[in-house]
Amino acid sequence: MLITFYVPELFQLLEDFDNQDFDNFNFGIIKMNKQGDIQAYNKYEADLAANDQQQVLGKNFFTQIAPCTNNFLVAERYSNLTEELDETLDYIFTYRMRPTAVTLRLLSNSISTNQYLIVRLKS
Repeated sequence: MLITFYVPELFQLLEDFDNQDFDNFNFGIIKMNKQGDIQAYNKYEADLAANDQQQVLGKNFFTQIAPCTNNFLVAERYSNLTEELDETLDYIFTYRMRPTAVTLRLLSNSISTNQYLIVRLKS
């Protein structure tokens, strides 16, 4: 199966991969716990944001790495979760980089301890 940004079962597929396998994807993957602390940060995202993969681990994505996402559009959607979150939105990253248009996919559910922010450059 070809795994793309839009594959419907992406959340479950990511849950089945080891964190180091995320570097093989052609979109950004930020795996966080429910508090927003980064558990995995793939190479695509590290290159896009000019961050070191190892240095971001354990840091809070919304407050320490990308505070431009600490708002109602992104961070708050995770905190208001009742069952499942799978939303896609156009966004512009502005922190520590020139404004960069991206498409975000927010993935989470009430069963897993993980949540994901998936990032793709706007074409």
